[in-house]
Amino acid sequence: MGVPGWFARERADGDRFADLVDGTGSPDDDEFAHELALVGGLRELGASGAPDAETRQRIRDEIAGRLAEAEASPKRRGHAVANLAAAAVALVLALGGITLLLSKDALPGDPLYGIKRAGESAALGLTFDERDKAKKHLEFAANRVGELDELTRQEAPTEAYFTGLADFETDLRAGVSQLTALVTDQGGQTRLTELRTWARQQSDRLGLQSGNAPAEARDKFTAARVLLDKVQARTTDLGSRLVCYTITTGSSDDLGAVPAAGDCVRDPDSPNAAVPPLTSTPPSSAPAESPAPSSAPPSSSVVDTATPTGPLAPPTGGTPPPVVATPPPTTRTVPPTTTTPKPPLISIPPLIPGLPPITIG
Repeated sequence: MGVPGWFARERADGDRFADLVDGTGSPDDDEFAHELALVGGLRELGASGAPDAETRQRIRDEIAGRLAEAEASPKRRGHAVANLAAAAVALVLALGGITLLLSKDALPGDPLYGIKRAGESAALGLTFDERDKAKKHLEFAANRVGELDELTRQEAPTEAYFTGLADFETDLRAGVSQLTALVTDQGGQTRLTELRTWARQQSDRLGLQSGNAPAEARDKFTAARVLLDKVQARTTDLGSRLVCYTITTGSSDDLGAVPAAGDCVRDPDSPNAAVPPLTSTPPSSAPAESPAPSSAPPSSSVVDTATPTGPLAPPTGGTPPPVVATPPPTTRTVPPTTTTPKPPLISIPPLIPGLPPITIG
């Protein structure tokens, strides 16, 4: 409805209300008066039923409190979830630490042996130095040999021996490969010697255990000892090539770098190059039966053997040699120095009177 229609309707209602007040309205106006009375009653009822100021404040506070609770509920749920997750992680770590502690003495074939191996792998992952990592591999391999010894005492099943020997060979190959690579790059004859001694010791331990192991596992013991023999041969070959220009062939196998073959051309700049001892060789004209003179060790003082410093000790069971008198030291006589006498002075009388005489000399 537009503005003119609304204005006309309001004007008509105003005329009807004026006629109703004057008492000159039509019957239709009675219905309009009833409507007005109803509206007035509703207004009075609304004004009387409105809450007072205290009630309105209480309702307002309750609504605000419920809204705050609704906003805080997700935060509390988030904190609760985070607390539960942290508790779960702490529980897992605690159980993992206890499990690792219990698996310390686990043997191949035990349920906790896999957890023990996982702990060793984690220790290797946290080791960043290649030399320390190689030492850990060899340490784990030595632990497998000790576990195999315990298996023979407990008469364990054959599968446990297979597991222990397989893990021993795995750690052995990894440790030897890393250690020989370091020696090839940085040198270290002492490391190769220590590795060779270690391999020989582990081979002896396995040899003692193989007699008490099940017959089905003895072939595995033999294979492990053959691998240790290869390690000893590898360390010997690499040690002999450390002073050469060409140390390896450039290829590798299950034990690391393969030593080169052929003639060794010495590298004087190699850290493992040792200076050979100086030996004097006899001249080519000397007879073959004459021994070559040996170089005497250096001493702090030089003794002159041409002139004896005291009486010679007689040889055992023989006649003492005659005592030769030491000749007295010869003294050099220095002839006296002669001086030429000066010529005599010659005096010539003056040629011209009044002048001094002339003296020559």
